[in-house]
Amino acid sequence: MDRIDKAILDNLARDGRLSNQDLADRIGLTPAPCLRRVRRLEADGVITGYVARIDPGRLGRGFEVIVNAEIRAKDRTTVVDFEARVCAMEEVVELRRMFGLPDYLLRVRVADAEAYERWLTTKLMGDPAIARVDSRLTMKLLKSQD
Repeated sequence: MDRIDKAILDNLARDGRLSNQDLADRIGLTPAPCLRRVRRLEADGVITGYVARIDPGRLGRGFEVIVNAEIRAKDRTTVVDFEARVCAMEEVVELRRMFGLPDYLLRVRVADAEAYERWLTTKLMGDPAIARVDSRLTMKLLKSQD
């Protein structure tokens, strides 16, 4: 990967809707070689897709909580079943299995604190695998690349 590929990635990460012509102009290539490079980056799996950034507040999901969760047992069945159940929860926008403790980090988006409390007590804490849950609220978002 050379500096031109990195420039392509940087520009597309900032604006995935750039036309090939605009992208080529920004990085100093003609359109045909620019498109070839983009297609190669896609084929090589460096570019995995294009998405629209959506304001969660406009969808009634402006309240975000980071949740640390520990499970009671670490056997394969418990882990697989727990992950499937949590991934199916529409409130959970990100789920990570961690090394060490906590076992999982969840990013949860709901309408407000009341909706979060309802989700936490009825869904997550009601899950048979859960041993401990710790919630974190963001004071101020300083940087995000999603």
